[in-house]
Amino acid sequence: MAEALGNMKRTHMCGILRTNHIESEVVLMGWVQKRRDLGGLIFIDLRDRSGLVQIVFDKDVSEEAFMKAEKIRGEYVIGVKGIVRMRESINKNIPTGDIEVFASELKIFSEAQTPPIYIEDDDEVSENLRLKYRYLDLRKPRMQKNLMFRHKLAKITRDFLDENGFVEVETPMLTKPTPEGARDYLVPSRVNIGKFYALPQSPQLFKQLLMVSGMDRYFQIVKCFRDEDLRADRQPEFTQIDIEMSFVDVDDVLSINERLIQKMFKEMLNIEISLPIQRIPYREAMGRYGSDKPDVRFGFELKCLNDVVENCGFKVFSDTVKSGGDVRGININGYADSFSRKGIGKLEDFAKTYGAKGLAWIKITDAGVNSPIAKFFTDEEMNKIIERFEGKIGDLILIVADKSSVVYDALGHLRVEIAKKLDILDKNDYKLLWVTDFPLFEYDEEEGRYVAKHHPFTSPREEDVELLETEPHKVRAKAYDIVLNGVEIGGGSIRIHNSDLQQKMFKALGFTEEEAIEKFGFLLEAFKYGTPPHGGIAYGLDRLVMLLTGNDSIREVIAFPKTQNASSPMTEAPSIVDEKQLQELHIQVSLEK
Repeated sequence: MAEALGNMKRTHMCGILRTNHIESEVVLMGWVQKRRDLGGLIFIDLRDRSGLVQIVFDKDVSEEAFMKAEKIRGEYVIGVKGIVRMRESINKNIPTGDIEVFASELKIFSEAQTPPIYIEDDDEVSENLRLKYRYLDLRKPRMQKNLMFRHKLAKITRDFLDENGFVEVETPMLTKPTPEGARDYLVPSRVNIGKFYALPQSPQLFKQLLMVSGMDRYFQIVKCFRDEDLRADRQPEFTQIDIEMSFVDVDDVLSINERLIQKMFKEMLNIEISLPIQRIPYREAMGRYGSDKPDVRFGFELKCLNDVVENCGFKVFSDTVKSGGDVRGININGYADSFSRKGIGKLEDFAKTYGAKGLAWIKITDAGVNSPIAKFFTDEEMNKIIERFEGKIGDLILIVADKSSVVYDALGHLRVEIAKKLDILDKNDYKLLWVTDFPLFEYDEEEGRYVAKHHPFTSPREEDVELLETEPHKVRAKAYDIVLNGVEIGGGSIRIHNSDLQQKMFKALGFTEEEAIEKFGFLLEAFKYGTPPHGGIAYGLDRLVMLLTGNDSIREVIAFPKTQNASSPMTEAPSIVDEKQLQELHIQVSLEK
């Protein structure tokens, strides 16, 4: 039968007891991890979020407590009063292993059925079952540690920003649908029939309005919503550390954020981050790594072969160069023996998933060059290729020929895939860098027009403004991303604060003046009344915690995440809505696709 707390008041958490507590009377409360009955003695491992401690029930100490302990099973919730003693058989595997508590009083607060999943870190149950019983999954020490890590990181962030003059301001969750890149989650309005709110993809427009309002330095740890396809580091709802500053340029924003990052790493991991953090322009990042979020923990950098192969006898290469494409490759230095022909075939299949039509390869062996394309090259041409890659015996050169975007995409992902296969990526080796000078636009082939690389409010570099109407593909943005071990953990820009320039930007994106006013009229109106130069950044808190805790999925660091199809096995959301609610909203549902 369940008991009330009564006069029993907890004095300590289970995991903090040490030898300095010996002979102290303590009151502990928590969940039963394990029970062992040795006849005259019953041992229980009692667990709370701080850890676990061994409890001893001895008839000679309290027969009443002993009798109750006979009924206890795993995951019962109990309270125990007792004296801390030195443990006879020390357990060096747990922090409380030097002591145990001899119980004089026991209260059973709640009984428990056998859980459908084990409350153990090494339980290999399916993720779907873990999410269905997430409240049990969160009892695991590893999961509680993740959430406490997240809490502490958020607190460090708040404290740092507060100390540096930032004010936390909440912005609306129900706002206006605006084209920001992903699909909006829409919320129908009951009182404004036929109209919809959108859940914010980010607080972008509101934080800019806060700069117009004179708030000067703003931040918010805020939920954002994007209706997009999911993967390991995406969720339909996610958390941003959102920051905006007035009267700043790129260096100002990067400087204060570097100090924030430095503080995070020092206080959370006791790792010293030297400043300034490396910066690399976008074009250099693409040219060397095939990615705008490069992992620089290892080499295998891209090398361009266009000038070497433009007149060679291998038409796949020479024709690609002549048609304006790219021939580039990577050297897997010293690992040629790790890849058989079959293994290289698998690498080619991988490259094809990113659009490559094939993958040429060259092995450098003691006996000379081993390559199916060697017959198409003279010795001089082959030597020039090997020289470009600084090739030596034991190297494997992999080459892709195609349009630039395909070459970068295929080789950029391939170098990371190979590093994973070779197991040379150290999760405890943290490599940070800023990627800067992004293109302001990218061309969307489906829509047949230019779209914003980041968002429509990103400022172009002053020297490139005149190219907005004539050569938009050449315009560079005052935009920057912070990358950690090949993952973008944050990004931002200096914003446009001039109405005329903002109108030019909308025009370059294909908006008519009427469309711009319809979508962003309130922002353009605000700009008429005095707008300071401003800029900021937003971090993905979930991604950051994922990386710093060594996890591979943000679902491991979010209390109640969604699955790959954006549903919750636990709450069964999304669910069918009552017909009466739909009528109140004047909505009819069609199940036809």
